[in-house]
Amino acid sequence: MHPTAKAARIAGAVYLSMVLTAPFSLIYVPSKLIVRDNAAATAENVLAHETMFRLSILADLVGQVIFICLAIALYRLLSNVNKIWAGLMVAFVLVSAAVGFVNTLNDIAALILFRGADFLAVFDKPQRDALGMLFIRLHTQGIFIDEMFWGLWLFPFGLLVFRSGFLPRFIGVWLMINCFGYVILSVIALFFPAYYGAAFNWSQPVLFGELAIMLWLLIKGAKVPAAATTAAAVAA
Repeated sequence: MHPTAKAARIAGAVYLSMVLTAPFSLIYVPSKLIVRDNAAATAENVLAHETMFRLSILADLVGQVIFICLAIALYRLLSNVNKIWAGLMVAFVLVSAAVGFVNTLNDIAALILFRGADFLAVFDKPQRDALGMLFIRLHTQGIFIDEMFWGLWLFPFGLLVFRSGFLPRFIGVWLMINCFGYVILSVIALFFPAYYGAAFNWSQPVLFGELAIMLWLLIKGAKVPAAATTAAAVAA
């Protein structure tokens, strides 16, 4: 297999692993455990399903590691197209991962408060639950901030795909549009939070750019000229 095609398949596999872990911590667990505007019910759910909540924290951490690995895999695939844009892509991913790692501490703090401890005896349970809910809210706000970087890294990524010659140009354009979708969602979450849910639903076709490139890399790989494939086989 040509090295470029192999690098594309590896990047697609890493991308798939991130897609499989992220929905658990970002969608499934919050929908099961967090009761909006009800700290007591949320605390009760978290303590009743503590293992699930801890797995969600672990999935957050693992997801950031996978994201960094994805950036390295894509850099290996696309750096020959333009090293500056490829480096910028990796830089945005590293900032996003750093925000994600720090943001995970909010969920850990919430769990500590919900469980209670000797040093928290100065707070009664309703106060601890309220503080725990505050940290869960902060975790959600941290995700909204991270959405800015989920978008920004896609612009250099999309531009590299567009210029590569071995990946579909239309997916490159889609990824660049996907970039602005996430950035706009982050801004809406900050200034117009009441409209975030509707905006997220309406933006789904735009946000599927990442799914498109992940499937393409995994299934089709990179379109390598036949002559290059033959030369790679002979060299091997």
